[in-house]
Amino acid sequence: DRRAGRAILKRIECLPLADRPWQHLSQGERQRILIGRALMAKPKLLILDEPCAGLDPVAREHFLQFLNRLARQHGAPALVFVTHHVEEIMPAFTHTLLLKNGRVSATGKMKTTLTSQNLSESFGNKVKLEKKGGRYALKVKLARKEMM
Repeated sequence: DRRAGRAILKRIECLPLADRPWQHLSQGERQRILIGRALMAKPKLLILDEPCAGLDPVAREHFLQFLNRLARQHGAPALVFVTHHVEEIMPAFTHTLLLKNGRVSATGKMKTTLTSQNLSESFGNKVKLEKKGGRYALKVKLARKEMM
């Protein structure tokens, strides 16, 4: 078990944390350790529900880059990544499912499903989706009276 644990720590890029107590880990380090714990069971699917909540912008970016590398590893489980923030969608993710009022409003390949039109429908507000360098950004268009 110790050998398998150390192998997982190496895989999740946390080997230097092996002897550090939980209470001394940052939120981002804790997120990685929790993913490592889940990976010990060799799951075929890993569901991450808002895993960046509570992370500062730098820790969030480090965590997202880690997830992108993890998703590309041979034998990695399929990842379901739940977020409200399109900037957290990493290039390794290939498909999307959009919800509106708890119901599926669009689903399919990222390229054809993650669009300004579909996001506007899901959020109930006009938005513009932009993609630059493999990452997304969202601009919300407020009605004139909402801006006052």
